[in-house]
Amino acid sequence: MGKNTKTFDEPIYDARTLGTGRMLVLGIQHMFAMFGATVLVPIITGLDVSTTLLFAGLGTLLFHLITGRKVPAFLGSSFAFLGGYAAVAPLLSDGSSNKELLPYACFGVAVSGLLYLVLAFLFRTFGAGRVMKFFPPVVTGPIIIAIGLNLAPSAINNCADNWNWIPAITAIAIVICCNIWGKGLVRIVPILLGVLGSYLVSAIMDALGVEMIDYSQVASAAWIGFPVHFDNTVFSLFAKGFDSGVLITAVITIVPIAFATMMEHIGDISAISSTTGRNYIKDPGLHRTLIGDGLATAIASLFGAPANTTYGENTGVLTLTKVYDPLVIRIAAGFAVLMSFCPKFAAIIETMPSGTIGGISLILYGMISAVGIRNLVETHVDFSKSRNVLVAAMIMVLTIGISYSSAGSLPLPFGGVSLSGLATGSLVGILLNAVLPGKDYKFEDELPNPTGVDFEMTQGESDKMDKAQ
Repeated sequence: MGKNTKTFDEPIYDARTLGTGRMLVLGIQHMFAMFGATVLVPIITGLDVSTTLLFAGLGTLLFHLITGRKVPAFLGSSFAFLGGYAAVAPLLSDGSSNKELLPYACFGVAVSGLLYLVLAFLFRTFGAGRVMKFFPPVVTGPIIIAIGLNLAPSAINNCADNWNWIPAITAIAIVICCNIWGKGLVRIVPILLGVLGSYLVSAIMDALGVEMIDYSQVASAAWIGFPVHFDNTVFSLFAKGFDSGVLITAVITIVPIAFATMMEHIGDISAISSTTGRNYIKDPGLHRTLIGDGLATAIASLFGAPANTTYGENTGVLTLTKVYDPLVIRIAAGFAVLMSFCPKFAAIIETMPSGTIGGISLILYGMISAVGIRNLVETHVDFSKSRNVLVAAMIMVLTIGISYSSAGSLPLPFGGVSLSGLATGSLVGILLNAVLPGKDYKFEDELPNPTGVDFEMTQGESDKMDKAQ
């Protein structure tokens, strides 16, 4: 078949046969798929949108370099770490970002990224099956459930003020309709469409005299600018002096979340393997994909961007187009890098009304908890066993109980360090699972392992995974 008559009826592993024009269009489509979820994380946490886009692109390129340019995965902002940012650097009373504490949270996320490297080494040395016995779904599932429940009040607060419930309900309605009844790309990008629809409603309300959006930042923003700001980086802590107690607390609070995101990573690589018909668990291997994801997360966090994760939205685009060439993903990464150098574009995104953020967050945080339940169900955790009930119970009651206690954390008797509810629950759950008899979780070393953990709001890859099981 000639170069210009190539169709998408059969899987395409070399996008160059489609021609330059089609490759660029496919790259833009992948960027469109990741965009809504990727920029939502900095909007919620107070991190910089331009820096986020820059390191989503650079992180994806680094991942492809480490994995031998074999895996068609895009790395965007991780929702799972929202609970960590909220615990270490909560928004101020006026809803603005906590610029003083955000670098501490970023340091904790960077250390979490390095934990991926430790797990990759253990996988390579002992085999994934042996290592995963210590991090089974009975541990990761309840951790994920608790992350979502801890975040729920912030979503309610965003919707509660003035007229914010109108754009919030609009966002929720659009996301639900796109996710349930949408077809093709519409079903893959419900967050982006929900944000756009809710933003439009807010703009109409603003035009009618209800103050919803502040456009002053857009007018003053430059068209071209450097996307990294030193004061937002972790390096700024060491330049101006830092509180070692807060730094250690940030690490202890955020690092346990990595156990959940590593399960997400394994699930995503398994989904991509099933979608493309190639076993990336075996070649290039989970140890390489974990290193790529972990290094991308660590580097991004050091420079003030959110943690990265392999994106389910882009796996959905793979299913839709049947173009499995990783080159197309790298083109999308290049577009993300280019967009990061436009501060005016970032300023437009940062004017997102709190009602829009609240509506999307309501679904998002609930979805995080639901993903934890799915993790338990799809991996067939046996709750007729007392040891599993005890492990799950201790994780959830400690995490939620400590978080909503009067102290809000568990202070340690040295160095001004305290344990968050999430850190306490996670550590106790991991230790209990390790010492109690009856571990029965089996993980295949060189086969796709559906984990049920996917924090991205898309169903594009799920159908494919269901057929593969």
